[in-house]
Amino acid sequence: MGSANMEKKWLFPLVISSVICVFLLATSLNLGLVSSRHAINSIFSFFPSRVVANQSSPAFAENIVSQVPPPPSVPGIPRFAYLISGSKGDLEKLWRTLQALYHPLNQYVLHLDLESPVAERLELASRVDNETMFNTVGNVFVIKKANMVTYRGPTMVANTLHACAILLRRSKDWDWFINLSASDYPLVTQDDLFHTFSPLNRNLNFIEHTSQLGWKEEKRAMPLILDPGLYSSKKQDVFWVTPRRTLPTSFKLFTGSAWMVLSRWFVEYCVWGWDNLPRTLLMYYTNFVSSPEGYFHTVICNEPEFAKTAVNHDLHYISWDIPPKQHPHTLNINDTNKMIASGAAFARKFKHDDPALDKIDKDLLRRRKGSFTPGGWCAGKPKCSRVGNPNKIKPGPGAERLRRLVGRLSLTAKFGQNQCK
Repeated sequence: MGSANMEKKWLFPLVISSVICVFLLATSLNLGLVSSRHAINSIFSFFPSRVVANQSSPAFAENIVSQVPPPPSVPGIPRFAYLISGSKGDLEKLWRTLQALYHPLNQYVLHLDLESPVAERLELASRVDNETMFNTVGNVFVIKKANMVTYRGPTMVANTLHACAILLRRSKDWDWFINLSASDYPLVTQDDLFHTFSPLNRNLNFIEHTSQLGWKEEKRAMPLILDPGLYSSKKQDVFWVTPRRTLPTSFKLFTGSAWMVLSRWFVEYCVWGWDNLPRTLLMYYTNFVSSPEGYFHTVICNEPEFAKTAVNHDLHYISWDIPPKQHPHTLNINDTNKMIASGAAFARKFKHDDPALDKIDKDLLRRRKGSFTPGGWCAGKPKCSRVGNPNKIKPGPGAERLRRLVGRLSLTAKFGQNQCK
């Protein structure tokens, strides 16, 4: 009799508790607090189970790159994120390049390094602040805390990664990152670029590269250098230290052009670094001569998931002296036909207000001096003083030239030819 009374005492609270639990669970489902089978399973995961079926292996951070690549293609108009950088005396060149490249759908980061006078950097910031178009759209950003940049040292790589981080933070709506200097200039309009890149796999990376180091093995890979730009506010050339080092054995070195068109996926990999490779190579290239011509190339070709996205071209027309020097041949109006025939999207390098730029503006971009390059987005009077429909694209003859080049390059990459070799 006593035991029966005891059962009644604990049985009633148990029933009431069960009813309350069922009611709370049903309420959560109705309110959307528990909205998926995964969420429900997680509630019951506290209870042990003797049968585990189709259990996947733990998700290590190092496996993320191969587990969740972004979709191969994205519908709609691709968007570009630009870094345009310059140094002392480059203000006017940088401003002209920005106007030639501008489109409301893109993102732009501008940087004049620490060697440029304060007055130039303040003038650049003032021009951006006072440009009605930039204020309306809000897609042009000036790095006001300037970095010291030495071309042959790692500070240029650091500055590029800095700009990438800013662009990733400012907008999720871009597909490719393009680094340019104030001495670069476009050979096609942004509408031409949009039209050409629209059907492409958004994971492709246009980066000229090779593992055949040649003379660079002796002159760049084996010496050890220090870049004063890492600790000094005054620009100085890098200097050599001893002893020299041997070539690495845990990764393979690649070299190529310092100018590239990188996918957002690869930029995120380099900046966020869910794998340790980008950080390891960044430390290695800290003491490497002309690290901008090797860091990104070595990262992309030593990670199998990214190696298959590498397209061996930088989409630039660059003319080198023979034998090649530290910097390429300065282009002039006599090089115009070669630039156009190359099908490239950009060319470098140019002097300030060189007549070749005027010819490019007139014949290729249809751009008037001091204004933006016209495109489908342009509205208002004068033309391009107001944003009309930013999604309206009007490709010109440059689109066909660029399409032929990019089509040939992407087809080569698709079959793994001339890729990370």
